[in-house]
Amino acid sequence: MKLWKRASGVLKDRTSILKASLTPRSTLRNPNLETAVIRATTHDESSVDYRSTQHVFTWVRISDDCLYRVLWVLFRRMKRTHNWAVALKGLMLLHGVFCCKVPGIQEIGELPSDLLLNVREKRIKYGKTSDVNTFIQAYYAFLDQKSSFISLHSQERIKRAVVSSGDETNREEKQKSMMQDLIWLQKLQGLIDTLLRIRPKSSRTINVLVLEAMDCVMIEIYDIYSRISIGIGTVLMTVYSAGKNEAVIVLPILQKAKVQSEQVSLFFEFCRDIGVGNTSECPKMENIPEEVIQELKDIISGDSEQPRSKNFPEEEVKSVIVVTNHKLNKTHDHNSNLSLKTVITDEWEVFEEQQKSNPRLASSPPAKNNARPDPLTLPDLISL
Repeated sequence: MKLWKRASGVLKDRTSILKASLTPRSTLRNPNLETAVIRATTHDESSVDYRSTQHVFTWVRISDDCLYRVLWVLFRRMKRTHNWAVALKGLMLLHGVFCCKVPGIQEIGELPSDLLLNVREKRIKYGKTSDVNTFIQAYYAFLDQKSSFISLHSQERIKRAVVSSGDETNREEKQKSMMQDLIWLQKLQGLIDTLLRIRPKSSRTINVLVLEAMDCVMIEIYDIYSRISIGIGTVLMTVYSAGKNEAVIVLPILQKAKVQSEQVSLFFEFCRDIGVGNTSECPKMENIPEEVIQELKDIISGDSEQPRSKNFPEEEVKSVIVVTNHKLNKTHDHNSNLSLKTVITDEWEVFEEQQKSNPRLASSPPAKNNARPDPLTLPDLISL
């Protein structure tokens, strides 16, 4: 049965590739792009085609139009499939696309609700398939939440640019900006909560593709948690002069960050136990010092002394920030000098906002050429 299932999957992939290659080239269709997406999301449950994945990322970085075309092909394939391997590879490919430096990523918004409809409705006969489907649904929930977050954050930055050119005083502008940053920190913590739910429920679920997806999840957790820590450190530098109202909002953020630090450490230990590759490179998560939390409580209660407040952040905030210069690398070699590399750094990119409507992903977009930088560095999620 396994041999027949594997042969059936190979036949389906070859048929799809043949159909894509025979598609007439036009402003709406590109056989090479469609073939790359199919090869990156095959039915093979034992490996990932990193060469084709890199090829897709190369298409994405050409222009926003190529991005939308890639998404159209990928979404169409994922909606049609009943196979968990195709669905999981599609989600990993989509996760990689989100990490590309293309402004169009900020305009995607919510993912299609029927993206995994056939996978969800497929009759489950084996417990392993059921566990894998649960894993896939959790992964999809995160990507949907992240896509919405990136879109909303982009819209907020446009609003900030408009407000900054208005009649508000510099102090009022800074105060509103700080309050908005606190809201985005809470949303980032929500992303961490969603990421921590992505894990195999049993040993039967663990396979090559699940471990690969967990590798991506682990890197994402480290990146977002580092951004939260940097954001908290930045906010603490100003909250002492801001006042009680801001301290009331910052306190639960710090308390949640303290809890999440322990949860992330346990998650990394779990990844290490099941054999995820990047766990050896993860630094130890530094917890929020109790003195920082107590200082905020004193500000809220009115017991904080101003001299201590001025000197406190300079020394203690350093322990809040997680090794910002640490780099987490993920490299795969495949029969040649080709290498797929994901790098987490402390350099955040900011794109100019494009004033255009969100194109419909259900239809093929037109194409145009426009060079873009490397697609494997994460886009800016929050600017503090």
